[in-house]
Amino acid sequence: MIRHLNAAIFRLAICFAVVSTTAYGESLRDGEGRKLVEAQCSACHSVNRLTQSLGYSREGWLELIATMVDLSTDPARREVIVEYLAEHFPPNDRRAPNIVEGDTRIAFKEWLVPTLGQRSRDPAEAPDGNIWWAGQWRNLIGRIDPKTGKMREYLLPAGAMPHSVTLDRDGGVWYTGNKNGTIGRLNPASGEITVYDMPDPAARDPHTAVFDSAGILWFTVQHANRIGRLNPRSGKIKLVTMPTAGSRPYGIKIDASGTPWVACNGSNCLVKVNPKTMALTEVKLPHEATTVRRLDIAADGMIWYVNSGRGRLGRFDPRSGEVREWPSPSGPHSHPYAIAVVDGAVWYNESGMRPDPLVRFDLKTETFQSWPIPSGGIYAGIVRHMRPTHDGDLLIHQSATNRIIRVEIGEGSTSQ
Repeated sequence: MIRHLNAAIFRLAICFAVVSTTAYGESLRDGEGRKLVEAQCSACHSVNRLTQSLGYSREGWLELIATMVDLSTDPARREVIVEYLAEHFPPNDRRAPNIVEGDTRIAFKEWLVPTLGQRSRDPAEAPDGNIWWAGQWRNLIGRIDPKTGKMREYLLPAGAMPHSVTLDRDGGVWYTGNKNGTIGRLNPASGEITVYDMPDPAARDPHTAVFDSAGILWFTVQHANRIGRLNPRSGKIKLVTMPTAGSRPYGIKIDASGTPWVACNGSNCLVKVNPKTMALTEVKLPHEATTVRRLDIAADGMIWYVNSGRGRLGRFDPRSGEVREWPSPSGPHSHPYAIAVVDGAVWYNESGMRPDPLVRFDLKTETFQSWPIPSGGIYAGIVRHMRPTHDGDLLIHQSATNRIIRVEIGEGSTSQ
């Protein structure tokens, strides 16, 4: 049975936080609906999404709102909100991406997850083909059966607010409790959840996790500036502190030798972890303005990373120490975010643009191609993590509209 949160919560969840002052110091314009929009929308979060959005027609705002909150029982309220948004936030091109044409064909297959306002994210494919995701804002993880389209959601212990899901080889589903300093394992068959508390309460925000070939779980703790290791057999957790204060470890991957590599979201570095001793070796990247959300490792051992701070795609050769970077198609403010190496290419997204494009960088020709990522009939963003499927496709998401998306690579024409 799919679990839904109380519908009363939904009324507080139009996630385009509107407060009296926008991100640029402007007040919302007067007009019928202003106070209602402020009251309804600012309950979600303090980020001013409206001025940063792509803008929408009346029909577009209706579609977007419907992915976040159920106002069907109060059509008068809904109409006032939508009319105000359509009048004052129409379509715009202030953050339009540079879409690059190319020969690769893809198709987007979308699923809209059940519970509204959850900010679904970080999908991963299990060995049985099911797709799991984290619904961070509604404290749940969910499962899609792609063959039937059936979904199920599992509520987590209070306050977990999962940032990501990671799958073990025995069928267990692990989540990082980003708000209560825990890591948890769900047994899908029984629904039982085992919780592992951080040994240090300062390690309050477990972030991204990955298993090595021995079944050890490695994870980052971003704001606590730690890297962790959890042995599922013993339940023991060990934490180490990053070499540079404020590095904010974010993405983490394991290379072919079993060595973890970590991205620094707060500093210009990558960090190599000794898997036996947990000794850390910091690799300084050339430009001080560099920050790295995530990385991935190609079959030849090259480490590819997104230079989020400078709008570039980067490559580090761990053998020679050489660093190369390429400007992302949409420029220095494109803020590349998620990344995966698949299909002879590096795939990532430009999260600073509206719409949020999916970008492909061909490893042989060193050329780019990109596509706007759909969210139903609109484009809303953003992708925060992406992972390959077992057959070489790509799993992404659009957290603003609660969508999980499979990118079918080489599947005819670009479509939804």
